[in-house]
Amino acid sequence: MIIGPTAVGKTDLSLTLAERSNGEIISIDSRLLYRGMDIGTAKPSKEERIRVRHHLIDIADPSDTWSLARFNQAVLECIDIVLTDSKLPILAGGTGQYIRSLVEGWQVPGIKPNVVLRQIIENWGIHIGAVELHRKMSILDPESGRMIQPQNMRRTVRALEVIFTTGKCFSELRKKTLPKYDYKLIGLMRPREELYALIDTRIDKMFENGLVREVEGLLKNGCSEDLPSMSAIGYSEIIKFLNGESTLEEGKKLMKRKTRQFVRRQANWFKTDDALIEWFNMTPDPIEPISVSVNSWLGEWD
Repeated sequence: MIIGPTAVGKTDLSLTLAERSNGEIISIDSRLLYRGMDIGTAKPSKEERIRVRHHLIDIADPSDTWSLARFNQAVLECIDIVLTDSKLPILAGGTGQYIRSLVEGWQVPGIKPNVVLRQIIENWGIHIGAVELHRKMSILDPESGRMIQPQNMRRTVRALEVIFTTGKCFSELRKKTLPKYDYKLIGLMRPREELYALIDTRIDKMFENGLVREVEGLLKNGCSEDLPSMSAIGYSEIIKFLNGESTLEEGKKLMKRKTRQFVRRQANWFKTDDALIEWFNMTPDPIEPISVSVNSWLGEWD
């Protein structure tokens, strides 16, 4: 697994490592699933996907809902496919919950969505606010309250939906077992200010490359602005601009601020003192020591 914060350089390094190790890349980013959401998610380019085969990119419409259980199953199936072809699966992404669920063997409850109940809870959350909804959920399920960010209303709603449907705590249903595979975790890091500068440059390029047109196209093709996929950083800000609720410059500034906040949340999932993660600074280019480390780890399984 190649992990680390947004804009740290996971895509370029995973491509080089895959070419060196006869590998294929499996995305473990929750936003790269969706077709048509290319610019705002910093999706690997078509040229990069020609260089190395990628999995779990462009496999769903933005209106399609993917649960953690569904994503986990898809990742494990992709690993099986890559191993069957005698290649090295290289998982790359920054979605901490997805990464931890795989490494720690979470048994995620596959509770079918209750659309009516979910809408009721969402309306309740809109009325009282995300933080207050999270506080009420935490009363019922303190462990989930600690795991879910107060501002993440989508996950809070899902936890309450499961609680009300099953009569059990969401955290109680999410048990752990031995993971199906052993993972080598490679963490990438940069100084925070350097990372922030890269984030700002990336977002500026998104606007230059047509992020506004991309969002306009999604809306014209029937994507509702209320879809969970459209809540991704960048898309919600552009929708506000298109609705006349903010200026384009305000939207860009908000994107940069929210991405910095997201990086800080990612740090809660990827801690530098985590014994499971081998960390590498991105300056200078760490591909040589990473290749040595990966080959040494693979040699242990020969």
